[in-house]
Amino acid sequence: MIILGEDSQRMQDKDAQSHNISAARAVAESVRSTLGPKGMDKMLVTSTGDVTVTNDGVTILREMDIDNPTAEMIVEVAETQEDEAGDGTTSAVSIAGELLKNAEDLLEQDIHPTAIIKGFDMAAKQARSEIDDIAEEIDVDDTEVLKQVAETSMTGKGAEQNKDLLAQLVVDAIEHVSVEAEDGSTVVDLEFLNITSESGATAAESELLEGVLVKDDPAHEDMPTDFEDADVLLLDTALEIQEANADAQLSVDDPSQLQQFVEQEEQQLKDMVETIKASGADVVFCQKNVDDMVQHLLAKEGILATKRTKQSDIEFLKEVVDARIVSDLDSLTAADLGTGTVSRDDDSGWFVVEGENSHGVTLLLRGSTGHVVDELERGVNDALDVVAAAVADGLVLAGGGAVEVELASRLRDYADSISGREQLAIEAFADSLELIPRVLAENAGLDSIDTLVDLRAAHESGDERAGLNVFSGDVEDTYEAGVVETAHAKSQAVSSAAEAANLVLKIDDIIAAGDLSTSGGEDAGGPGGAPGGGMGGMGGGMGGMM
Repeated sequence: MIILGEDSQRMQDKDAQSHNISAARAVAESVRSTLGPKGMDKMLVTSTGDVTVTNDGVTILREMDIDNPTAEMIVEVAETQEDEAGDGTTSAVSIAGELLKNAEDLLEQDIHPTAIIKGFDMAAKQARSEIDDIAEEIDVDDTEVLKQVAETSMTGKGAEQNKDLLAQLVVDAIEHVSVEAEDGSTVVDLEFLNITSESGATAAESELLEGVLVKDDPAHEDMPTDFEDADVLLLDTALEIQEANADAQLSVDDPSQLQQFVEQEEQQLKDMVETIKASGADVVFCQKNVDDMVQHLLAKEGILATKRTKQSDIEFLKEVVDARIVSDLDSLTAADLGTGTVSRDDDSGWFVVEGENSHGVTLLLRGSTGHVVDELERGVNDALDVVAAAVADGLVLAGGGAVEVELASRLRDYADSISGREQLAIEAFADSLELIPRVLAENAGLDSIDTLVDLRAAHESGDERAGLNVFSGDVEDTYEAGVVETAHAKSQAVSSAAEAANLVLKIDDIIAAGDLSTSGGEDAGGPGGAPGGGMGGMGGGMGGMM
């Protein structure tokens, strides 16, 4: 009996599992070379010619033209890791790929996928518990450790050359937007942190400014630009005569009637200015257009106004100066205004607006070119997220592969206490975690086997914080060396990788409405190439990027 459409295709059992694992591993291995301080960058070129140069895992995967459904599941691992932890995306994806590689070996030994899935779940749960046990508690006021967390996150990225300055800026920014909750815990409110970037200068000129930067010109050249204690009005409506929605024709008998129409329009514009003046506003940030006559009249009144200010700037100004965004000028009152200091830097063209009671700050990042600034911003964003996580839960770990080797050792001990085939899956999970120090060594040009042997020996002798110094090739206490990561990011990476691997392993049947080869068919090219050409939107397919 035929129940599928004429063009439909179906892949079952081992063929489906092999197909899915190959596609997932292709994605994971595409970003593996970017891991660590010695990781390489990828150049991504879109169909329109836009170029992105980065080694940020989630950015690479987002920019790639992937249409394989299994591969997209691995991309979601990176996106989840980015959303939840801010960093560790490459690690999470790499571990997921290695889990599937080791799972494939178990499948070839006729171990049922259900047993592997259960073992992976048990291992992930145990690993998260061990992470909590290994993690070091820090004081949220320990700025030195927080700075090390930021530097570790930025190492190997575009921000590395100036990581000392940028890490300090990141820690200072987090300190400004941190508040103490009622239960005594520290809450980091990143909504009060704005990041602005500008090319044409060096990264060393980046700075942290209290308040918000608005890159706008005064609407009129005669307007004042500096106010010590200004009443600030935020408008998301235009200061001009609104055009009628429908076309209309008017007949006039003499020129005086036409003059009346002109005078009436002028009076409406004057009324707008009078309303603003009556409210007591000194500065007006308008999201829409400002009529030329309104500009002139506001300038005569000594009121500063900007036009077409970005919506994001208006919303951040609302928090900084504690104002309401006004949509109807007729309802404007003094209570809608905020208070702040407004000054203008004529060289850069920025307005600096600082509120009296706001803890909002702006991190101004500078770089020589647009590509440099973009990569700098990605690195700083990751650093902000991990420092915020460290402040929120106060738990950090030694980096450089130290935690992965320690977890692998503990998981093997745990596996010995488990009966059944799940034991083999737990041991495979432990082997998968050791991928991280192996890849760190490979990317640094070191021997991965020798490195892993040395790391295992150090941990067996009781050194839980022994990790790899990729610059010297030595095994050392990476925590003391200042290579510090957050427990939250590591725990999230383990969870995301295990869940993604289990999701892929659970599939034993693929039913496609069209040709499977367009989304990674049976000729899926293996881990080194793009399955069936389904990922080939950039640079000759994903295989061409490796």
